[in-house]
Amino acid sequence: MQKNYGFETKMVHAGYDGDEATHSVTPPLYQTNAYYFDDVEHAKSLFELSKSGNIYTRLMNPTNNFLEERITALEDGVASLAFSSGHAAMFNSFVNLCQAGDEIVSSANIYGGAINMMGVSLKRLCINVKFVDPDDFSAWENAITDKTRLFFTELIGNPNANISDIEKIGEIAHRHGIPLMVDGTLNTPYLCRPLEHGADIVVHSATKFLSGHGQVMAGIVVDGGFDYKNNPRFPLFNEPDVSYHGIVFADLGKAAFIMRLRALIMRDLGSCLAPFNAFMTLQGVETLSLRIERACENALKIAKFLEAHPEVETVNYSGLESSKYNALQKKYLPKGAGTVFTFNIKGDRNRAARFMDSLTIIRNVANLGDIRTQVVHPATTTHSQLSAKQLNDSHICEGTVRISVGIESVEDLIGDLEKALAV
Repeated sequence: MQKNYGFETKMVHAGYDGDEATHSVTPPLYQTNAYYFDDVEHAKSLFELSKSGNIYTRLMNPTNNFLEERITALEDGVASLAFSSGHAAMFNSFVNLCQAGDEIVSSANIYGGAINMMGVSLKRLCINVKFVDPDDFSAWENAITDKTRLFFTELIGNPNANISDIEKIGEIAHRHGIPLMVDGTLNTPYLCRPLEHGADIVVHSATKFLSGHGQVMAGIVVDGGFDYKNNPRFPLFNEPDVSYHGIVFADLGKAAFIMRLRALIMRDLGSCLAPFNAFMTLQGVETLSLRIERACENALKIAKFLEAHPEVETVNYSGLESSKYNALQKKYLPKGAGTVFTFNIKGDRNRAARFMDSLTIIRNVANLGDIRTQVVHPATTTHSQLSAKQLNDSHICEGTVRISVGIESVEDLIGDLEKALAV
């Protein structure tokens, strides 16, 4: 697909040029485990990576490939790889770059499950993660050692919708030969393409906005083409790999990260996306901009309503003029500030609980990015494993409520919120 096509054209057409056998208009679902080889030599060439082609659905599948190529086009990346969930996409990316003794520097203002994965599970693998205030650029710089392999942040932080200045964070990383990975789940490529602002890798929980209807689990990683060749921080990419007859992945060019991620990490850990879930995610991507446009419009109206309500102490939404992140929102997210943010109910946890239990249209759900508006109480759910200090560092208190705004009639949503706030 031509790069100069508009976003919506790529959203509908990228990655699929038609099926000569059936002339199917929509990308087919290839529900198969394996693929036959033309002959023994053909199989050998595929397994030694000298030719591209389908071997086994754990490694690649035509339906998954349609999705991967479409997201690559939307993010303007080099290549992509789909996973069984957003967490699988993150974890596999981390171990693609790191081994025991290596380090990652991460924003502290991210999803609680990601903090647990990085701070607990990676630690068990002897990969150390240093968490920093994403707004403190000196903290990013000071956390770097000769063991640092990656910077990680969310562009829009979950749950408080803080905006990371990824251009400045990326500049720090690149001065030291370190790639920057950005979680773009909450912004989607429609609102911002982080690769255009200095990121090197973008990861999505496609479970959320990309699929958009709360029906499938999926994750995807987009490679921006970071150069690992002769970089002493990355022996995994520059030393011969014994499992592929001595191949050096850095020699494979701009897509080296995704090539190693697919051929080695996906091969060994097996977190592949089911073709049916890829098929469903493709359907969601086809309406991405329409859904995000409507939900952002709703979110801004709801944020303004909440900001003016006497029972609400603070609203953390960068689209508000009062937000400390409003200037960054206009820079990185000019089409909308996103649809997920938090607000703090005045009083204690019990008052927040009464408010949430009084909602009718809006449901209490541990999910986001759905067409349906949903709320959750981070301190007791998504971030409940965090210590009191970690919660404080993430600016989450007893009265914090996270809302993910959907596409319903905004008058009905505001009415539901108003009724519950009165209770």
